[in-house]
Amino acid sequence: MQRVIVITGATGTGKTTVSQYLRDRYQVPRIITHTTRPKRPGERDRVDYYFETKESFSHNHFLESVTYSGYQYGSSYEGLERAFQTAPIVSIVLDTKGALTYVRELGDQALVLFLTVSQTGVLKDRIERRGDQLAMIEARIQSDEYRRDLQLPTELDGAATVIQNDDWEQTKGRLGSLMADLTRVKEG
Repeated sequence: MQRVIVITGATGTGKTTVSQYLRDRYQVPRIITHTTRPKRPGERDRVDYYFETKESFSHNHFLESVTYSGYQYGSSYEGLERAFQTAPIVSIVLDTKGALTYVRELGDQALVLFLTVSQTGVLKDRIERRGDQLAMIEARIQSDEYRRDLQLPTELDGAATVIQNDDWEQTKGRLGSLMADLTRVKEG
């Protein structure tokens, strides 16, 4: 069975780090998503995102899309299929609204990981360290979407695996257990 590990939570909880770890350690490719936001230092088109204009963004066939801090983000059906051509287990980083859409659209194919931290104050520090512009950081922290993503949606309560990402070694252990369970299901 093809599975999508949907990694969600507030900005700065470590979603991209978890996605990269799953790729590097377990060969779980990431579904490349689309955005109209500017590239961060070191990001590459068609590797980190499909960087789009507002016009080109509208020409895709989206499973889900959202406007976040004034920029559009979305994952296309074509991107999902391209990822499944490379591996039976893939991952995607989404906000909680997108995670809900994936669960509704894909059912048991979607496995949701909700990342959180014990102290929300560390999130701003993490965001600053990754190189976002200060104005973008402030806008994001003040946004309704950011506040929404700090909490697990009630619709995912009991369906999502919650990982408190304060200690990276503990997080890696939880991810290892999750991947062992998925591999057993796939082989069984």
